[in-house]
Parts: sequence; C-alpha cells; structure tokens
Amino acid sequence: MTENYRVGLVTCAKEDRISNLPEHLIHSILERIPLEEAVSTSILSKKWRYKWTKMTALVFHEQFSKKFAKNGAFGRNGFIRIINKVLFFHKGPILKFHIHIPNMFLDSFEEVDHWVLFLSRNSVNELLLTNSNRRYELPSYMFCCLELTKLKLHKCCFTPPLEFEGFLNLEELRLEDIDFGPSLYRTKVNLPRLKKLCLIKCTNVYNFNIKATKLQQLIVHACPDAMLLRLLDSPCLFLVSIAFEKPVQDFVGVEKMNFATMLSNLSKVEYFYINSLFLKFLIEEKIPKLLPGAISSLKQSWLLDIQLESPNCLDSTLDQLKIVEMTCLKGSKPELLFIKLLLAHSPSLQKFTIKPSRASDVQKRYDIAKEVMQFPRASAKAKMFCLDPEP
Repeated sequence: MTENYRVGLVTCAKEDRISNLPEHLIHSILERIPLEEAVSTSILSKKWRYKWTKMTALVFHEQFSKKFAKNGAFGRNGFIRIINKVLFFHKGPILKFHIHIPNMFLDSFEEVDHWVLFLSRNSVNELLLTNSNRRYELPSYMFCCLELTKLKLHKCCFTPPLEFEGFLNLEELRLEDIDFGPSLYRTKVNLPRLKKLCLIKCTNVYNFNIKATKLQQLIVHACPDAMLLRLLDSPCLFLVSIAFEKPVQDFVGVEKMNFATMLSNLSKVEYFYINSLFLKFLIEEKIPKLLPGAISSLKQSWLLDIQLESPNCLDSTLDQLKIVEMTCLKGSKPELLFIKLLLAHSPSLQKFTIKPSRASDVQKRYDIAKEVMQFPRASAKAKMFCLDPEP
C-alpha cells in the first residue's frame, strides 16, 4: 500500500506538465486569468511562488477595483494598498497595464501618480485608465511613456508639459470625458504612427491640435467643438464616425463646414457614420450640388442615421458603394429621396438595409418598405432589407 502511494506521487510529479512549460508560456497562461487567481498560484509550490511577479500584463479591471474599494483606500485589503503590494513585488517590464479607479474617497491621486511614474520606467506599451472618481489630472510622467502604442483614458485632464512633442510610437488613442483645457492652445501633438483616434464626450477639444498623417479610423462622438476638418486631413482615412448628442445651437465655437466640404476630405473612406444631429448641422445652409468626384470614392459601407432635409445631390454617382444601412428612418420626403438617390446612382450596390424609427407604428413601417421597394436600382445585384427597429 505504501509502495503504491509513493509510485502515485512520482507519477503525479512527472505529469506536472504546466510547471515544466517554458517561462513565456506560463506567463501567457497567467495573463489570461484574473489577476487575483494569477497571484494565488504563489501558494501552489515553491516553484510557483514568484512566477506571477514576472507577468508583463497587469489588469485591475472594474470588478477587481470595486471589490477592494469596499475596504477603503488604505485599509489592510484596501484598493490602494493591494495595488501597491502587487507593484512592489513585481519584477521586470510591464508592457500592458489596465487600471480602473473606483468611486471612493481619495484625498488626492498621489498614489495613482506614483503608479504612472512606475510605469514610465517600465517600458509600458499599452495603458488603459478608466476613472469613476472625480476627474484625474494626468501627471507629467504620463507624457514620458514614449513607448506607448495603445493609450485609453477616461475622465482625466490632458495637460502635457510645454516641452512635450508627442507619442511617437502610439497607434491607437481613445479619450473619453477628457478635458483638454487651455494649455494645449496652438501646441501641436505629433502622433506619426497613429492609426485609430476615438474622442467621446470630451471638452475643449478645439485645443487638441494633432498631426497624424497615418490616421485610418476617426471616431468623434459628442465633441461638437472638435476641429473636424483638421482631424479629417489624413490621406489614409477609411473609417469616419461623427455624432452629436445635442442640437448645434446649444454649442458655442463650433467649426463651420458643410456636407460638401467634409466629403471633399474623405477620398478613401469605406465606412461612414453620421447621426441626424450632425447631419442637420451640416445642412443648415443650402447645400450646393456635390461634384461626382467628392462623393464617388466612398466605398463599401455607409451606416447612416439621418434625417436629410436638402436632397440636392442627385447628380452624384457612387461607383464603389456596396453596402448601405440606414437606421432611425422616419419616412420623411428627404429621407426617401436620399434612398432613391443611392439606389439609382450606386451601380456596385449589393445590400441596402433600412430600419425605421422606434417611434413609427406598423402602418408607417409598411408604407416606407412599400415605397422604397419600388425605387429603380442601378445595380442588378442590389437587395433590399426592411428590418424592425432596434429595441
């Protein structure tokens, strides 16, 4: 019996394949499980005691932060103390760092500043900071993280030092509820490798003057003072999404432009989304007829949530347009004329989907579907889909 037990122990030891994996594979496994569980592997054996301390990715997600926020900031198992312990024991570079700051009492963000300083010295490539507390003013060390390739910030004040020239390696930037303040005025931020820029509910955006010649995707939602023509000035753009949340008269200092002016900057756009409020802003003044060259290069996909009021663009030809989806349709005459335009001037069209507004009744939806089905189509392959509104 004793002999069999010993044989069993030897067999189990030989079959511990995970512990014998190369270090980089073990770290890859640890980084795919919640951080709490990764740290807990230190109790498995002496061999596992310090493996988690060499992880290159640390993710303190919202569920993690809320759990420890219940114990306060500096309690024995409080939010600040736990993260300080993890960073104290950590060894080696941190390439990916995600942190959620919960809504809890903080005298200051001093400890958060220390974390950012720590990251600036550890070659961080990907940084995501979300904040449910009061707005956090980014420290100067943030702008020393020059190896960043991906940066996402929420509810912060973006105030770089005067000598800051830009993030030279940054490829993706998402800024939500960010206040750019007055200090950025006329300061150009150089982002030579930026491919994706997302601005959501930011303030003082007109001060955010960037140079991003390789920008491919631009998303600007609820930022009415953004200098869109400047942001659209990229020859590589293929995705543009712009939306307002309030009527334009509620804002001061909005950049003046019209539909034709904007489209003239979209020479390679394949995916284009605008909502009704932004479109109404564009067509406040009478729209001149669009030249075919200003619009014919839009490709593959237009996702439009529109209430068009001036359908004066029937001379345009959309040679490469393949997929169209229009949502929140109210059945107005301008909307129907716009659909007729797209069907009649899109020889490559393959799929056209419409979704009526949730406010429309069944009869209204039927009338819309019946009318659009009768419109002539330039493409023999074009198929019409009339779907129910989204819940």
